[in-house]
Amino acid sequence: MRLVIARCSVDYAGRLSAHLPSATRLLLIKADGSLSVHADDRAYKPLNWMSPPCSLKETEDNLWTVTNKAGEQLIITIEEILHDSSHELGVDPGLIKDGVEAHLQELLADRMEVLGDGWTLVRREYPTAIGPVDILCRDSSGTVLTVETDSVPPRPRHWAVEIKRRATIDGVEQLTRYLEYLNRDTTLAPVGGVLAAQSIAPQARTLAEDRGIRCLVLDYDELRGIDKAEDRLF
Repeated sequence: MRLVIARCSVDYAGRLSAHLPSATRLLLIKADGSLSVHADDRAYKPLNWMSPPCSLKETEDNLWTVTNKAGEQLIITIEEILHDSSHELGVDPGLIKDGVEAHLQELLADRMEVLGDGWTLVRREYPTAIGPVDILCRDSSGTVLTVETDSVPPRPRHWAVEIKRRATIDGVEQLTRYLEYLNRDTTLAPVGGVLAAQSIAPQARTLAEDRGIRCLVLDYDELRGIDKAEDRLF
């Protein structure tokens, strides 16, 4: 990547014309050939840019011409260069989001008490023929019978937990399909549903509750033990 801070003017010639009068700006030239012109505001958004593939031609009279495959040009007239440096950044590993669904699943599996006292984990990514259920767990009621006879001991109820960052109607429909499938298994049924997310859309909550699915809003920091409710004064 090449970073150039220069006093310059910029003209764009293509489907329309645009002109940036003389000012001090940052010119950012990336290894993919793209060039963008930045001011000291507007956050990340450039004043003008040329996307790859494109070519940069520099002349001795400090005229830069950037041309893309469509023949459009960004013409930069350099008046004074204040800084010019190049840096090898290497291959970027990409963005790793904090609080993604897999991490929420892992945290919730370690904190079954968030779902209720005495709840226990059966398995994460419980396999079914229509896809894996994020979490299958049991509550501690022990009052549900699969067969109405005294010879069969009471068995805890099973729960399928679907985890989302933001739960929408699609998440409710997905969990509904899992519940319909799991409740055909006499070794598991009856299976209840929990829609767990950092935020739940109002329409999703309404549909879930109408179908008897429990909704649970997850506090990511609290799951990580950063902000425990019992430690708060208010």
